[in-house]
Amino acid sequence: MARIKIKKKFGQHFLNNETTLKKINSFHLDRKNVIEIGPGMGALTKFLVHDIKNLVLVEVDSDCVDFLKKNFKNIKIINDDILKIDFENIFKNKFSVISNLPYNISSQVLFKILENKEKVTQFTILVQKEVAKRICSNNGNKTYGILSVLVQTYYDIEYLLEIDPKEFDPAPKVDSALIRGTRNSNENIGVPFNFFKKIVKQSFQNRRKTLRNSLKNLNLPKQIESNSIFSKRAEQLDINDFIWLVNEINKK
Repeated sequence: MARIKIKKKFGQHFLNNETTLKKINSFHLDRKNVIEIGPGMGALTKFLVHDIKNLVLVEVDSDCVDFLKKNFKNIKIINDDILKIDFENIFKNKFSVISNLPYNISSQVLFKILENKEKVTQFTILVQKEVAKRICSNNGNKTYGILSVLVQTYYDIEYLLEIDPKEFDPAPKVDSALIRGTRNSNENIGVPFNFFKKIVKQSFQNRRKTLRNSLKNLNLPKQIESNSIFSKRAEQLDINDFIWLVNEINKK
């Protein structure tokens, strides 16, 4: 196989263990209208192509795109940055996402998925193990934070598989983990997503502070602040607590 020069600016770490790649393919349950982000040289693509209807590849590295075009015929390949692409221009209907994400953009991609949550039915992504643990964490844990709340509000999350650095070329300096998110039944939590994100972020801004102090600059009415929830720290609140909180704040 021809070798593509690794480009650090794209955060490239190519997974090359075929057993693991087959597992990742099998874990992705949605088999119609799928975007693969950062396919590289198609190590995972070669398993996806067999039974996915309407597979679209999004790759920022033009050298990889040239390689993909030579080796995968009749597949739509977009040479662009996934963070700059409008998902509406790829699929008009609902779709899912699969990826060995570059670790330097994993959080940004997750935010993009959340902003398109009405269309993204599922995602199966490989991320840094620490990030995966954070996303899957429950309230009461130190790893529970902004991503945990935002992602779990709209997706049922599963921690599927841990992957050793030696399975990549080049080997990353961190362990990796595969997670799957499946869209849940939360269609409307009562407030716009951006407002929800703003309050959740502010709540976790200083983890040691109670919500009463973290949200002090909102100048909330005393009848709202008198609720016992404001004596808790953000990490103590579960998903339903946060949904209640943002709706109460939205009423002020």
